[in-house]
Amino acid sequence: MFRGVLQKHAQSAVVAVSALSGFGLSNALNSSNTGSFGEDANTTKCQSSKPQTLLEHVEELYKKVESIEKTIGSFERQSDSSGSSNSSALKPSGIDVVLGGQWGDEGKGKLVDILSQEYDVCARVAGGSNAGHTIVVDGKKYKFHLLPSGVLNKEAECIVGNGVVVHIPSFLNELDTLEAAGVDYKGRVLISDRAHLVFDFHQTVDGMREDTLGRNKIGTTKKGIGPAYASKISRNGIRIGDLQNFAYFEQRFRSLAEATMNAYPGLEIDVEGQLEYYKSIAPRVGAMTADTIEYTNKLYHDGKKILVEGANATMLDIDFGTYPFVTSSNPSVGSVLTGLGVSPDKVRGIYGTVKAYCTRVGEGPFPTELIPDGPTSIGYHLGTVGAEYGTTTGRQRRCGWLDIPQMQYSCLINGFTAINLTKLDVLTGLDEVKIGVAYKHNGKFLQSMPSCLQTLGECEIVYESMPGWAEDISKCKTFEELPTNAQKYVLRVQELLGVPVRWIGVGPNRLDQIDRGEAWDLSSQR
Repeated sequence: MFRGVLQKHAQSAVVAVSALSGFGLSNALNSSNTGSFGEDANTTKCQSSKPQTLLEHVEELYKKVESIEKTIGSFERQSDSSGSSNSSALKPSGIDVVLGGQWGDEGKGKLVDILSQEYDVCARVAGGSNAGHTIVVDGKKYKFHLLPSGVLNKEAECIVGNGVVVHIPSFLNELDTLEAAGVDYKGRVLISDRAHLVFDFHQTVDGMREDTLGRNKIGTTKKGIGPAYASKISRNGIRIGDLQNFAYFEQRFRSLAEATMNAYPGLEIDVEGQLEYYKSIAPRVGAMTADTIEYTNKLYHDGKKILVEGANATMLDIDFGTYPFVTSSNPSVGSVLTGLGVSPDKVRGIYGTVKAYCTRVGEGPFPTELIPDGPTSIGYHLGTVGAEYGTTTGRQRRCGWLDIPQMQYSCLINGFTAINLTKLDVLTGLDEVKIGVAYKHNGKFLQSMPSCLQTLGECEIVYESMPGWAEDISKCKTFEELPTNAQKYVLRVQELLGVPVRWIGVGPNRLDQIDRGEAWDLSSQR
């Protein structure tokens, strides 16, 4: 009873703070010590132990309501007529989405793995084997590139949607590796008949193109993703469903191979060898091939809960990212519709995954980057403690402070209903933590993310400093168990983004995560 009221107003408070900040009024809510709106951006507003911001007051109220419920009991927590008290059973069906809010590698797979236990279907909708997620279960690491990591839930069906480009040898190898590890996937994995194929020569071309760029290289994974999407857009690509009519597949493959060799002199393709391979695996692939558009919509109308696992991230989006240092697809919310074949009204929760700091792999501008110039540097700490090496490429990731203007841009594009803040534990041990809160160019504050990379590279970052913490947080199971300074950091991030932080990562293992509950998810109002 009490919690329902608090949920409604807690969510409204988050939206209200976000709206007020747009009018320059958030400082009026943030400060109880000054009467002006002009507080220095480089000083923190969280030095007092008493609640100061509107969100901190809501957090305090939330704690008091929990105390009241423990004393007098809560009607909402009573078991239903079946004797079950699982709140997830009351969660409406629909499509929820986990997306990357930064430049990738934020830890999306871990949240998907945890959430997938409550979902009937897990799906991938964009990208290809250039994506990578690592899940740790009982000390065992599982690495995913094409499959949704929700396959670890033995009850969930997994769909590779039409927007994904699939390198069949990698896909089958991933399945075989899972089977060898004791994961039974058979009968639970479906590939869209409309998904396009990535061939070995696409990967070769990817490497050739990157090598010719020299100093202007993009930083591609060389997995053939860009060339495969280029074939798709050029309308000479080949789809998964074509394998089931092999004479048609052969005709199109010969044509595509010839066109590609003509476009890249010196490139040699073993056409006969490739055709022999694809003919041999066609029956196995065919058993997993389906019209996933019709099937997914049927599942939705049957009341099934569907979870979409985003690949890559918003700042790598071909349209919205730091172009040309981007991927070749749309890893933002729009890909859910175009890559799965569903209408917008079916989407419910949109969960933005963001590290408590920031990383990126490959080339391109990175405004808050910290150079790892020695073992005592912050950049070295983040990269070493955070084990920042790419799942797909093994490349060392570049590290920096959390970039709020970038994340506000990501929130604007995707309409996140909750934030999954990962790797908060990596900041443990730092005397001071910083948040990049604004961009300045030629002395002027920027109001939006610049499209010109030269402008972005010339930006000065305005930082806000906050005290760090030394306590181990890996065993924390509730927000209240976090050190005070860690709590203040989370609340400040939440305030700056105007979106509730629901999940908080406190360690590398599967269950090292705090879930603050549906009160901190705007989609629960829908």
